[in-house]
Amino acid sequence: MKIYQIGKSVVVEDEKTIKNITSLRPSIKTSIDLIKVALGNDLTVSEYLKKTMDTNKGDTPTSILSNSRIPIDSPETWAFGVTYEDSMKERQAESDTPDVYGKVYVADRPEAFFKSTLARIKGNNDKVGIRSDSTWDVPEPELTFIVFHGKIVGFTVGNDMSSRSIEGENPLYIPQAKIFNNSASIGPCWVPIELIDYNNLNVEMIIKRNSKEVYSGSGNTSLMKRKCDELNEWLHKSNDVPDGTTVMTGTGTIPPEDFTLQHGDQISITIQDIGTLVNEVIKV
Repeated sequence: MKIYQIGKSVVVEDEKTIKNITSLRPSIKTSIDLIKVALGNDLTVSEYLKKTMDTNKGDTPTSILSNSRIPIDSPETWAFGVTYEDSMKERQAESDTPDVYGKVYVADRPEAFFKSTLARIKGNNDKVGIRSDSTWDVPEPELTFIVFHGKIVGFTVGNDMSSRSIEGENPLYIPQAKIFNNSASIGPCWVPIELIDYNNLNVEMIIKRNSKEVYSGSGNTSLMKRKCDELNEWLHKSNDVPDGTTVMTGTGTIPPEDFTLQHGDQISITIQDIGTLVNEVIKV
């Protein structure tokens, strides 16, 4: 069961059909509306949807899914880093101060940082950016969870665009390396937590340049040193998190040191049982 936010409608795809939930329940115009109504009826999101979709009404053509953009109006997007050993090693390789990454990897407290606001977040088929003052840029494919009332309610695909040259120069530059125009995207849909084995999902990234594949890599969320529930607990320490917030959980798939993104590249990130997030690269 995959949930899309298309225009002012919530559209759900399951094994049998695609239905416009908003046409069946006009008060549900966004994914946040859906979560509120489901939990307000003491149901999980999937339980509520199964009851709502058990009708001959609301059928929608498959073609509507091509219009998907941001799957949830996330007021804030946060991110965690150095959650995979491969990520720790790559950060050490790029940095003039490699010890800080090793220390974070083994520490009790994870690395957390603010990534984006709703006005800045991009969706499926939108453009993501590389900084004009950066010389080494990569996408980071990340399992991304959705928070509501302090708990994880679902998962989507995230792309944490990063400047490795800026972060490598000095770790204190991480806000500039991570937060800039078009620096984050999520989509194309989200899946309720009760329907997904989020600790064992394959993650694949393919980058094409002039229609030719220039990079492909894969990983699995089972290799995360810090699991999603732990990250969510840390995020809420002394920190009020708005309902609908999305949280990127780090990456284990990073292009090699001799690779950097270019204007016009196409990035495809696929996470098992969720979907594929596609973005084109522009210089910002």
